[in-house]
Amino acid sequence: MKNIINSSSEVADQPPIEEVGASFTQRLRERLVDVVAQLAAGGALIIVFIYLTFASPVFLTLNNLFNIVSQTAVTAVIAIGMTFVIITSGIDLSVGSNAALSGVLGVMLIVNSGVPWPLAILGGTIIGGIIGLVNGLLINAARLSPFITTLGMMGVARGLVSIFTNSVGVYGTPDDFQLLGQGTIYGIPIPLLVVVLLALLAHLILNRTRLGRYTYAIGSNGEAARLSGIPIKRYLTLIYVIQGLLAGFAGMIASSRVNSGQPNFGIGLELDVIAAAVIGGASLFGGQGTILGTLIGAFLISIIRNGAVLLNVNIYYQNVIIGVVIWLAVFWDQFRRRKFAVASR
Repeated sequence: MKNIINSSSEVADQPPIEEVGASFTQRLRERLVDVVAQLAAGGALIIVFIYLTFASPVFLTLNNLFNIVSQTAVTAVIAIGMTFVIITSGIDLSVGSNAALSGVLGVMLIVNSGVPWPLAILGGTIIGGIIGLVNGLLINAARLSPFITTLGMMGVARGLVSIFTNSVGVYGTPDDFQLLGQGTIYGIPIPLLVVVLLALLAHLILNRTRLGRYTYAIGSNGEAARLSGIPIKRYLTLIYVIQGLLAGFAGMIASSRVNSGQPNFGIGLELDVIAAAVIGGASLFGGQGTILGTLIGAFLISIIRNGAVLLNVNIYYQNVIIGVVIWLAVFWDQFRRRKFAVASR
């Protein structure tokens, strides 16, 4: 009799077959949505690449391709962190100012304090993480919205850069410092290797760890995640710390490229970073996004900007183009979400 009761309770605890099938179907559809987004972004990247190949004889030169990789590295590293943030339906508008402040302070550690450049890179990265921690605490402890929190941090960090440098570049770093932003290993640019390694790590975190599962859960339905026992505040804070660390590290890459600390670096960078994530399929409504899609978006943005320079397109028109691309990406996101909602009924 006891065995029968136990068997009955076990059966009762199991979800109905219909629910299991519906859950599997929903996950499959979400996966298909991600694949479609990546294919669309990849197709756009291929089209732009082919067009610029014929439009400019300089585009396919080794030096220009190296420049594209170096430029993309900064955007891609920050965009990897932004993918986590956007998946939780958050936003970080302070990444450009964070990168500038972290890069300048990292260089000042080398020039003014005599810190070895590898440790200075670590120091600049940690400074970025501290900025991310402040953002996370303000959002989760003070209950400020991500938009207001990071908008304020954008102003604070940019102001601190000017205070520390008097708006003058910081010079005097050793030549070895350029390895991070300009070096190669067996002919492969170090910035590209850095992006690939960070992307693989981020992909594994999103798809194979508790942090990744919780990131998607928080963005898909925050209240359901809370009721499920997920410590939302703790993980959200961690995500903003990760974003800050990556912004700080990207700031050091940028400083390494020019072998100096530039206080004006990163102005408008948040636009490219958000565009890269959204173009790659990350939904501003939360719950969707992939690292591969973000990388495709980052390279697309960099190639568009590089091609605009080669074709002598005014820089103001470049910003217009990127803004329109963001509009199209968000419109596509809303369109596919509506189609997904109808198909799920």
